Amino acid sequence: MRRTLESLDEGELLRLTARGDRRAFDELYRRTAPWLAVRLRRRCADEDVVADVLQETYLAVWRSAGGQAHSSAQGSALGWLWTIAAHRLVDAFRSRARRSRVPVVETVESVAPAAEEEVMAGRIDADLERALLALPPELRQVLRAMVLDGLTVRETSLLLGMPEGTVKTRARRARIALREALS
Repeated sequence: MRRTLESLDEGELLRLTARGDRRAFDELYRRTAPWLAVRLRRRCADEDVVADVLQETYLAVWRSAGGQAHSSAQGSALGWLWTIAAHRLVDAFRSRARRSRVPVVETVESVAPAAEEEVMAGRIDADLERALLALPPELRQVLRAMVLDGLTVRETSLLLGMPEGTVKTRARRARIALREALS
């Protein structure tokens, strides 16, 4: 019995995409683009930039899915998508900063936690969760970019529109606060 595309997980869709299956790519896009757009909008309020980054991300997925096709876990397929999108967003900020030489990011704090944050919270110890939630928003924001999104100090600086030194200071303050809260 042949399974339908709707019944496949993202990792399986990615493997089919790597073999040039346009229908699998369309299903992967249909399923993941809304989630990816929400994550991008949390980091950039400019809809044109978000649309460009989405387009560039899925173009990169179509071109390079074969390199990721060995992955069998759904989570790694989504993580791979987010890594591409986050790097494309940083590239867009760099390009924009070179053109305008003004701050390029409007930070939007959401009122509801993102789904991935809820999943992460379910996987971590309750003490760590309380310590993370006790951090000031500006420290959590830096941790989210550097730890959850896996960005470098420079990429975080561009993403959040703050100097690299500020990113380093906030990351250090967050680590110290977490260490103290957990000891």
